[in-house]
Amino acid sequence: MGYKVVVAGATGNVGREMVNILADRQFPMDDIALLASSRSVGEEIELGDTGRRARVQNIEHFDPTGWDIALFAIGSDATKIHAPRFAAAGCTVIDNSSLYRMDPDVPLIVPEVNAEAIDGYKAKNIIANPNCSTAQLVVALKPLHDAATIRRIVVATYQSVSGAGKAGMDELFEQTRAIFVGDEKRVEKFTKQIAFNVIPHIDSFLDDGSTKEEWKMVVETKKILDPKVKVHATCVRVPVFVGHSEAINIELERELSAEDAQNILREAPGVMLIDARENGGYATPAEAAGDDATFVSRVREDPTVENGLALWCVSDNLRKGAALNAVQIAELLGRRHLKKG
Repeated sequence: MGYKVVVAGATGNVGREMVNILADRQFPMDDIALLASSRSVGEEIELGDTGRRARVQNIEHFDPTGWDIALFAIGSDATKIHAPRFAAAGCTVIDNSSLYRMDPDVPLIVPEVNAEAIDGYKAKNIIANPNCSTAQLVVALKPLHDAATIRRIVVATYQSVSGAGKAGMDELFEQTRAIFVGDEKRVEKFTKQIAFNVIPHIDSFLDDGSTKEEWKMVVETKKILDPKVKVHATCVRVPVFVGHSEAINIELERELSAEDAQNILREAPGVMLIDARENGGYATPAEAAGDDATFVSRVREDPTVENGLALWCVSDNLRKGAALNAVQIAELLGRRHLKKG
């Protein structure tokens, strides 16, 4: 006996990935409903490699009564309208937007890191999925935190354009083509040219000079990993289609050698350690794209601070950073609370 599952935002990058991952992981489903806005109604989407297709329905007219789990990838504005009504109808919402992440009554979950926090979902019948950069960060750091307690994190991200949706991917493609053929480079989605460039600006600026993306990484990491840890982030958009990268520096309460950290990470859930100190002995976004793992490389001691370590972390932002994590939350929810059969 399986679940009745909704994917809301099924025509977007993350929504399509959710559909594929549900099929790839053989999530136990008796039925699936694919929802989107009115402009996408009637579009057919393949259900992974099953050979089956499903037609997109209008979320405005969909009745969630009798459905078990809804994976939302529709942005904060639409989520504010539809998540409460789905939750009230008894359909547990797993939301990929930022709307509920810092709500004290909504658990913010990365299953490899804080699975037990999901037990608080009944307060609103909503579970939040973290920011894509936060998800891979905490997966990489949780085992090190358990071993030696992290006091401070300094992270610089190198975030792919798919984090800005299809429009971001299209802009990188069109600007790259324009450069090669001598056409005008149009800047619409991003604040500056993204092709052959990097932009140290993601989301809106705050009064202290940080951006909202950087703020998200700080507060979400503290909520998921440990409220006592200090976090400083610099978030940068780079001309990569899929895959976020992070250069991470941590200060620990207790000494942990690079070798010990490598051994810990080698056995950590969700982590793939690729760390040969030779040409090509590290992971890049090209290798991470399409993979479920959070890749860690370049683990080394930082002699400039007491008990310091540095590492490089790469992950597919559409998968572990969004769709995969949402499906893993659904699996966790099923194991702990919505058992069928």
